[in-house]
Amino acid sequence: MEKQQSGPGTSLVAARPRRLLRRVLIAGVAGGLAGAAAFVGVLVLLPPEWRQPAATPAPGPQAQALTTVTAGMPAALPGLTALIGDRERYLRAHPQDAPAWAVLGTAYVERGRRTADAANYPKAQRALESSLRVRGAQNAKALEGLAALANARRNYGEAKRRGEQVLKLAPKQWSAYPLLIDAYTGLGDYKAAGSTLEKLMGLHTGSAAHPAVMARAAAVYRDRGWREDASAQLADAAAAASTPAEQAAYLERTGQLSWERGDREDALRHFKAAARLDPDQRAALAGQGRALAALGRTTKALNAYQQALSGQPSAQYALELGELYESLGMTQQARAQYDLLRQQVGRDAAGGVDDDLVVGQFEADHGNPQDALDRLRAEWGRQPGIEVADALGWALFKTGEPDEALRYAEKATDKTKGGGVRSALYVFHRGMIERVLGKDALARRHLKEALQINPYFSPLRVKEARAALAGLGEVPDEAAPAS
Repeated sequence: MEKQQSGPGTSLVAARPRRLLRRVLIAGVAGGLAGAAAFVGVLVLLPPEWRQPAATPAPGPQAQALTTVTAGMPAALPGLTALIGDRERYLRAHPQDAPAWAVLGTAYVERGRRTADAANYPKAQRALESSLRVRGAQNAKALEGLAALANARRNYGEAKRRGEQVLKLAPKQWSAYPLLIDAYTGLGDYKAAGSTLEKLMGLHTGSAAHPAVMARAAAVYRDRGWREDASAQLADAAAAASTPAEQAAYLERTGQLSWERGDREDALRHFKAAARLDPDQRAALAGQGRALAALGRTTKALNAYQQALSGQPSAQYALELGELYESLGMTQQARAQYDLLRQQVGRDAAGGVDDDLVVGQFEADHGNPQDALDRLRAEWGRQPGIEVADALGWALFKTGEPDEALRYAEKATDKTKGGGVRSALYVFHRGMIERVLGKDALARRHLKEALQINPYFSPLRVKEARAALAGLGEVPDEAAPAS
């Protein structure tokens, strides 16, 4: 079992009674009728001052989208479509309304992110720049929208610049802080990401209990290897979410944490709950594909991936599905997915998206490793995050440079050198590099560790890890999911 690393304790979370309510609610969402019944029982037992007043009627989809978009929270696709149509009609008659341009641009960013349709991003840029032209450089909401756009395009340097501009103008505009945290993370500046989170949580009383803040805290904790703390924050965020789409987004991230530690059943439960709440939550469908494949339910896994790709044709999902087909010996179907990946990368590039990381990962294993190396060296020069360190190390290994490869693999896996994430894939890569370098004891240790972190982390690489361990003179023990 994986040892839990020291985390932030309870100072950054809500009070105990409120957390109790949230935990039982999330159990009801993910666990069905039994959890819901428990929630009702807790409500009965709570003192009157802890009970919530009767719910008021929920706002319509467009109003929900407006509220969530302006606050930087996940929004439902139908509401986004309605909001975009409404703002476009309004702006034709009122082209000097800077806030309306900022809302329109930010809504385009969110729709592009939700659908993997990068054609939304040039529209977003035009709308946000129109807002700046009307109001000038002191327009914090338009600058915030440009930071969100840059993050969506994986241009973390630009996101950092825009986010810092926002905070100079409006230091208490809390919705800009999560964007800066994402930018610092993409740039590999984890110290800045952590300090920005602390500033965000200290902005005002109760800010730490805002679901969007808790979700962002979870991402930072996950990057530090504090999985239990990350899971707790996401559970609270999902329970406190104000819309089904927002709750579904946090449940999907909870499922991803479960998947990363090899808990197939718990991951699948959360992914299914997310998809029930928001049928357009395609990340949850892709997550179901991963979990179902690990459970041996191959036909359902393939169907889940295909549904995910039908609504969100992500290059990453195409790569995962292609590798699943390849692991099943379905070479022609795998090639078809890899062709779709290339097509999606072309569409992304037209929308200004930097896909060099996923292309590098694909080319290293399935295409041209030298092309992967060239792309990933350039990517490392622009934004040296942990994901890029791992991918660059693997590309160096694939092009016959294991000594240099190991230096990057260590950055991705050694907390003293920057890598705090507990990733089975990263540790597998390091073990394979060490094996080629003749560092057998280290290779054996890291290949075993990869299988302990997540025994199902890849339909192709798990087989390679087990074969490599056998070649090192040991048959790997039956790995159990890490806690």
